[in-house]
Amino acid sequence: MNVEALLAHPAVRSLAALVERSPWAGSVWLVGGCVRDALLGRTLGSDFDLVLEGDALALAAWLGENGAAGLAVFPRFGTAGVNLNQARFEFVAARQETYDPTSRKPFVELGTLTDDAQRRDFTCNTLMVNLNDGRLLDLLNVGQQDLNDHVLRTPREPRQTLFDDPLRMLRAVRFRHQLGFSYEMELEEALRHEALRLQAISAERIRDEFCKLIRWPLALQELMDFGLMQFIAPELMELQGVEQGKWHHLDVWHHTLLVIQNAASDDLILNLACLFHDVGKPCTRCVDVRGETRFFSHEVVGADMVRKILRRLRFNNDTIDAVSTLVKNHMRLSTASTLTAPAARRLIRDLNGQMDRLLALVEADAKALRPGVKTLDVQAIRHRLEEVAAETPAEKIRAPITGEEVMEILGIGPGPRVGDVLHLLMDQVIEGQLGPDDKDKAREMVRRFAE
Repeated sequence: MNVEALLAHPAVRSLAALVERSPWAGSVWLVGGCVRDALLGRTLGSDFDLVLEGDALALAAWLGENGAAGLAVFPRFGTAGVNLNQARFEFVAARQETYDPTSRKPFVELGTLTDDAQRRDFTCNTLMVNLNDGRLLDLLNVGQQDLNDHVLRTPREPRQTLFDDPLRMLRAVRFRHQLGFSYEMELEEALRHEALRLQAISAERIRDEFCKLIRWPLALQELMDFGLMQFIAPELMELQGVEQGKWHHLDVWHHTLLVIQNAASDDLILNLACLFHDVGKPCTRCVDVRGETRFFSHEVVGADMVRKILRRLRFNNDTIDAVSTLVKNHMRLSTASTLTAPAARRLIRDLNGQMDRLLALVEADAKALRPGVKTLDVQAIRHRLEEVAAETPAEKIRAPITGEEVMEILGIGPGPRVGDVLHLLMDQVIEGQLGPDDKDKAREMVRRFAE
């Protein structure tokens, strides 16, 4: 891909036509990731950053008044977001930033395009393309070369750049692996030196950047090597050097990285489960009377730890529940020579829609064991689960009657006994002794329970 392809993007072309009719024609520049990715031949996303010397909010307001149908404008903190043709454009006035060492918030004032390039994170993100005539600007005279050389370099002195906005350290690690770049030597030294500053960043911002790089094991290793992991999930640091016994050839940390590599997934929940599946091992490790290393209930301990870690990082409840469920159940199939129908139904019930992810985690985990160790036949297990699910879908694994019906049969009011009876009925469905829709038999069972 190149500049011409960027300008030919349908949404970019539509916006350029609108700006061409405005007082800002010729003074609006595409900048940042969209230009970088176009020049690297990467697939463009649907988010585009633009900069101009002037009032970005005024331009956005003009577009809102004169734009095509479907255009929407969202002013935000001195910038303006514009939605057009299923793409998101964010306009910002060229500015310069200065930081007080005691604050994370910069002092911002209007500046030139060169000022704006110098305040950005890396030189590969300073290149600009004029929205209307397609001119390519390299105001720092190093951006194009660094892009061609696949080098990550900061526009200003790297330690100052990272000190000003410590989140740039996580962005550096992500770009290193997402783009296949290498660190300029002084930048790598600065990453190690300024790691402590990451603790000044909010959990939400760390979480969002961390989610973008979790799929790359080598990126996670660099977070550990640079001292950044202690400010993200310090519990993971305890995995290093924890020996696992005869079934493993790696310590817990390197085993974890191999599991992520084996999963090879873009699914955030699965990757989080891979990353944290053994987080409970360091605190449960023991050696039994035969001298074998054991980790009793590490999956249960780990599930509780995961909840605390993900809450601290401000993940939403659905994500926390899903990851914790996967961690808690990742050992359920480890000793199963055969999967009975009742066991399969219990697993389907307990996984609450996470079965495909569990099987992917189990398979990735099994492949990370010592070479030659006999592992589960995941395909056979998947086939067995599909058979059982076809007979008794997940939504049918329940008591055939309601709590109200139980109270009516037993002549009681609401209370724990109602829940106990419903649980017993569901157990009978799981065991295959009661059909999920057999209300008559369920009522008869409730009467027998009362005797």
